[in-house]
Amino acid sequence: MSMTTEQSKTVIEVRKVRQSFPRPSGGELTVLEDVNMTLREGEIVGLLGRSGSGKSTLLRIMAGLVEPTGGSALFQGQPIHGPAAGIAMVFQTFALFPWLTVLQNVSLGLDALKIPEAEARKRALEAIDLIGMDGFESAYPKEISGGMRQRVGFARALVVHPDLLLMDEPFSALDVLTAETLRTDLLDLWSEGRMPIKSILLVTHNIEEAVLMCDRILVFSSNPGRVVAEIPVDIPRPRNRLDTKFRRLVDHIYERMTMPASAGGPQAGVPDLSGDSITKVLPRVSTNSIAGLIEAIAGAPYNGRADLPVLADDMHMSADVLFSVAETLQLLRFADIEGGDIRLTEAGRRFANEDVNVRKQMFAERLLSHVPLAAHIKRVLDERPEHRAPYSRFAEELEDAMSEEQAEETLRSAINWGRFAEVFAYDENRAMLSLDNPS
Repeated sequence: MSMTTEQSKTVIEVRKVRQSFPRPSGGELTVLEDVNMTLREGEIVGLLGRSGSGKSTLLRIMAGLVEPTGGSALFQGQPIHGPAAGIAMVFQTFALFPWLTVLQNVSLGLDALKIPEAEARKRALEAIDLIGMDGFESAYPKEISGGMRQRVGFARALVVHPDLLLMDEPFSALDVLTAETLRTDLLDLWSEGRMPIKSILLVTHNIEEAVLMCDRILVFSSNPGRVVAEIPVDIPRPRNRLDTKFRRLVDHIYERMTMPASAGGPQAGVPDLSGDSITKVLPRVSTNSIAGLIEAIAGAPYNGRADLPVLADDMHMSADVLFSVAETLQLLRFADIEGGDIRLTEAGRRFANEDVNVRKQMFAERLLSHVPLAAHIKRVLDERPEHRAPYSRFAEELEDAMSEEQAEETLRSAINWGRFAEVFAYDENRAMLSLDNPS
């Protein structure tokens, strides 16, 4: 059946995709719910969301590595069942074979396509030259830097001449300067039409990276993951991070991602704090990070109120990390977040100026008042004759409502916060929680 012009321009389409996994205790955990998106020829689209929101799972569905529980993914109008020949993927980790040379690593994809040896070598050398690794064909991965290894990963993806390139946080494992150089080089190749691909889908949790590279940004929510906003990037390339329009768009995305669902936001960044469930997923944030951010906002030049993008730049924090700490400050009522700004509450200002003993007392009060899991742990310990309970008792309870990884992160956060506040103690060797001074 012939396709219309509009259909021919569509590279990949995701329709009502749902992905769930069985829980150890029965039932299922939904990671993706009603995901819809389209990627067309000639565009770079960013999928922006928090770590653990299901972005990578969606990418693997599109790559044919995972079959969705429901819905469908279509590549050039055909359902994806297994890896598609026209789709290539670049991972966060370099995933090179250490016993193979750069040339051999790049040639691997061509072996699977049964390309004749002479043609395969020619295409591999062209891909290596394209991504700036000419001269390192005979080098082994251990002989080259992380940035160069990731370039090899890009060459391995490009050598098969895919229509669609999927990139799963490909710059996050690199240092800042190396990542910036690689981004710039790739954008130059894309703008010059030198890359043998039609479209790129970039998964990231870096807001500035998304604005720098993408034509459209799809904001992804968490628990479960779904596309909740589409933001066009109407800024000509090459883009300047200091440009007023660039900064305004970054500010807008921060604002959207920190707007609670109750206010019409995408619930992709700092969540709505309503509800009192012990199974609220908690971010893995240290008390040092909590205290450090409060002190930074309290001091000059912010004096109690800061613009989140500026704060992220000044403190060299990724948006994902900043959201996690800011979320915790809001959870404990040490700060409020509104319009992309974070403002210390009276309690937050007081915390910044008190000694450690008063800080512990303030932290304990807010922990038991606003973190239901911590209050639940304290109540269970209070009620037991020996005032002790094993870690597994609470972990199993959380795993009924979230993934094992989320349960581990949530319980570890509650334990670490409780230890700092001296609300309860934890013996790592025995995996046992207890009260230091049972009442």
